Amino acid sequence: MPDLISMRRDYDDGGLGEHGLASTWVEQFDRWFADAVAAGLPEPNAMVVATADADGAPDARIVLMKGYDADGIVFATSYASAKAAEIAVNPRAALVFPWHALQRSVRVTGSVERIGPTASDALWDPRPRGSQLAAAASIQSTVVESRDELVERVRVLDEQSPPGPLARPEVWGGYRVVPATVEFWQGGHDRLHDRLKFLRSAPGEHGTAEGGGWVVQRLAP
Repeated sequence: MPDLISMRRDYDDGGLGEHGLASTWVEQFDRWFADAVAAGLPEPNAMVVATADADGAPDARIVLMKGYDADGIVFATSYASAKAAEIAVNPRAALVFPWHALQRSVRVTGSVERIGPTASDALWDPRPRGSQLAAAASIQSTVVESRDELVERVRVLDEQSPPGPLARPEVWGGYRVVPATVEFWQGGHDRLHDRLKFLRSAPGEHGTAEGGGWVVQRLAP
């Protein structure tokens, strides 16, 4: 059994200061995501998506980010999934991008909304046919007797479907997490990590202008 108490490493890849921070969260995310891609991290768009049910019981899983811009961060799933059921009754989520190799992570919290059918089509259409078959044949998060049952569902659907791409099932589509906070975490020497958080403000809060906007806060590690 490894000594978990002593299992640690020091972080020394540099800090994150206010002077070097981009003016918007999406510009800063652009920089760090580009760094993660350039570093060859496996699936740099993988993120933890945490949701909660109506009683506040939390749930989390890893999902691939499929797009982002100033409006938010997009992922796709089955609308019959557990996460979709939780979003339906509690439309909020938290995201984590764990870029350990760069001694960085990004945390996002915000509300969740469905994207439109055209935008969902744009996520579905580029998927390989095999991936489309699996997504269409699987009723996500439901109990199945065996893997053989899933394989058989895919085989039958494949035989019954014309060649080429499948049409997007109505039960599959995209969600957008609209950020209220975006925190950039950079590991620091002796655990003095840098944490800079973009916080969406209501008009007049935190000394912002009348129209509201974003402020940046430094958080203790």
